[in-house]
Amino acid sequence: MNTPSLADMRKNYQQAELLESNAAKHPSQQFTTWLNQALEAEIPEANAMTLATVSSNLRPSTRVVLIKGYDEQGIVWFTNYDSRKGRELAGNPFAALQFHWVELERVVRIEGQVEKISEAESDTYYHSRPLASRIGAWASPQSQTIASREWLQDELKNYADKFQQEPPRPPHWGGYRLVPDTWEFWQGGGARLHDRLHYRKQQDQWLMQRLAP
Repeated sequence: MNTPSLADMRKNYQQAELLESNAAKHPSQQFTTWLNQALEAEIPEANAMTLATVSSNLRPSTRVVLIKGYDEQGIVWFTNYDSRKGRELAGNPFAALQFHWVELERVVRIEGQVEKISEAESDTYYHSRPLASRIGAWASPQSQTIASREWLQDELKNYADKFQQEPPRPPHWGGYRLVPDTWEFWQGGGARLHDRLHYRKQQDQWLMQRLAP
């Protein structure tokens, strides 16, 4: 079996087009339409998004997190506040999110400022999680160096024995909300003439513009 040349790999985008006349005036409404279509198409992990943050020494980093809610206020996910992303957001609260739905030839990019959600909201979601996930939030010092996998498994057992069926939410674990000031919707197009609709917040209004591909 021959390995394909990376330089020769390309795709002809031709599924759909994105026109201003068909796009929603509010980006969260356009996002709802596209997210629902991705879910209906049963795209694997359509709720997965790349989160980009920047450290105090201006080094960017990315990781995949799962969207757990959204509305006109913003996009919500949950994580360990002491993780690398948590530390970077504490120093620089601006971040970017990206969804890539390959099968639909679509990308959504979102930029804005990140804030912690309320403790009550974090409590509600934490207690809705499977027990093993709730224990795992205590056991894993996310992004820190650990001795071995066995050490982590021992920590999991120790916290399971300690909390039994009722672990409280760890103080270092909770939700974030990215409050968007910029959205971009990308639809793959033939001859690389992709559609890119860009929404920018101006006071209380959203300005939609087309960007060159």
